[in-house]
Amino acid sequence: MIALCIVAFLAGFVDAIVGGGGLIQTPAALVLLPQYPVATVIGTLKIPAFSGTSVAAYQYAKKVKLNYPMLALMAGIAFCAAFCGSRLLTMVSNSFMKPLLLCVLVVVAIYTYTNKKFGSHTAREHSEKEQWWYAALISLVLGFYDGFIGPGTGSFLVLAFIGILGFDFLQSSANAKFVNLSTNLGSIVFFLLSGKIIFAVAIPMAICNMIGGWCGAKLALLKGNTFIRVFFLIVVCATILRFAYDIFFK
Repeated sequence: MIALCIVAFLAGFVDAIVGGGGLIQTPAALVLLPQYPVATVIGTLKIPAFSGTSVAAYQYAKKVKLNYPMLALMAGIAFCAAFCGSRLLTMVSNSFMKPLLLCVLVVVAIYTYTNKKFGSHTAREHSEKEQWWYAALISLVLGFYDGFIGPGTGSFLVLAFIGILGFDFLQSSANAKFVNLSTNLGSIVFFLLSGKIIFAVAIPMAICNMIGGWCGAKLALLKGNTFIRVFFLIVVCATILRFAYDIFFK
């Protein structure tokens, strides 16, 4: 339990900055809780993920200007999509997606590293109507992905908000927290209805994840875009290594 709480704190810290806390929390919990089915472990982890993300979202909301009507649309779509993705998770394997995601992440890491201006400032290139449509599409695709596969969702949201909606890293991280909050909630509702959450594990981890989320959000707001960009690259590279391990060594 102590090990799980330490992992939860680190996951909350990383997730608050650029997402990707699931890369730390999920594999560790699967190793430390081998006696439970995978779906039960993943369902349990949604509680600390939601708790840490909610604290980080609150911190960002106080400091970053957000488009709340657009966020409400994205949150609603992401919630429904994640619920459907979690339902599908209990029925089919998601392993066929990992090679594709590995290739995408390698391209993302190279592009972010070589393009120094990527995410350094807000660059709106779409009309307001187009932005709403793209925001809805991002929420649908990545909401479903989070419910179905999970790891790296926060990083994918940050990438989508920068590359498609033209936000900077700080804005993207703030918006990603709220959408990720909805995807976690959608999955939680499904796993609660399915009886796949172990509250004796979820609640202590949730407290530690919240503390980590608070610390991570504070640091991101203090350091700004340059720091978040570097952290984003680190997390993307970690995601690449995780998926590569799953594909080639499992």
